[in-house]
Amino acid sequence: MARREKARLPEGDDGKTIVNMDVEGMPWYLRRRNPSTDVEGRDKLSPQELRAYKWAAVKAGLAVALIFAAVFGLFIAFCDFVWFK
Repeated sequence: MARREKARLPEGDDGKTIVNMDVEGMPWYLRRRNPSTDVEGRDKLSPQELRAYKWAAVKAGLAVALIFAAVFGLFIAFCDFVWFK
């Protein structure tokens, strides 16, 4: 990346593309671009990082399920001891 381009980037922006916004139908769409070249430059996750992401997703899902189960249990208890008494 040239110095001139880097100087125009906002502070904290390193110039990396997060999402390709080259969408067909937009005025800036480039037909000659090969999308497979964008994927090759990405970093691969190590097995430890992948395991950590999977474990975090499982924990988040279990937390949501536990909250739903607790709310359902409290609703049943409310119905049994207060509402239908």
